Amino acid sequence: MYRAMLRAKIHGATVTGANLNYVGSITIDTDLLHALDILPGEQVHVVNNNNGARLETYVIAGEPGSGEVCLNGAAARLVQPGDKVIIMSYAWVAESEARGLRPRIAILDEKNRIIRRLDEELPNTPASAYL
Repeated sequence: MYRAMLRAKIHGATVTGANLNYVGSITIDTDLLHALDILPGEQVHVVNNNNGARLETYVIAGEPGSGEVCLNGAAARLVQPGDKVIIMSYAWVAESEARGLRPRIAILDEKNRIIRRLDEELPNTPASAYL
């Protein structure tokens, strides 16, 4: 059996743009993607803390160091610049590995810079401890 497990989480990102006329996706600063091992094209779930909207899309790499978190296409209707969002990536993991999986979790400041890495604070802690 396999389980869908949290693999990476960007917590408290500030939406910097909402581009309705783009083909689709979420553009995220490449530095954040590298820090959390999220790939361009990877599926992510986005939760808007301001209005409760939830959506699923894929990642486009943004300009490194820009702090960009921009929802594109139809997803732009679910956010406003300045909204706080959580971005999550999941992975299918074998039952034998699921309890030991350690997701990468970053908490961001208002400029979308990493201010805290929960996974580095507790380096030997499995995913179940973060939930």
